[in-house]
Amino acid sequence: MLRGLTTVNFFADDLTAAVAWYTELLGIEPYFVRAVEGTPAYAEFRIGDYQHELGIIDSRFAAPDRSDKTGGAMVYWHVDDVRASFERLVSIGATAYAEPVEHGPGFVTASVVDPFGNVLGVMYNRHYLEILGSRTEA
Repeated sequence: MLRGLTTVNFFADDLTAAVAWYTELLGIEPYFVRAVEGTPAYAEFRIGDYQHELGIIDSRFAAPDRSDKTGGAMVYWHVDDVRASFERLVSIGATAYAEPVEHGPGFVTASVVDPFGNVLGVMYNRHYLEILGSRTEA
């Protein structure tokens, strides 16, 4: 069911400052930035040998019960059907954390808390499929 890492997301109260910090750290600008109601909401970098995605999300979009404690990384695994995967995870003992949400064409996320207290994210991510396709075509 889990096909590969798609995106690691971090939350930031000041998205502009976080993007500047990660731009300096990585030595590259984000390749994708999205605003909501005119305010920056999400920025994404492609990094590493396989161009994995590092996303920075404005904290206003965090799950409602998200702790203010250090942590906050959200790791998503690519799946072909987010709703079916989410339902299966819940059926085998996981607890819903964030219901499936479409974030634009080709990007759907959901997450659960496994029986051991870990947050597990699943995502349909068209970029993952594009990269996979480019690797198998070569």
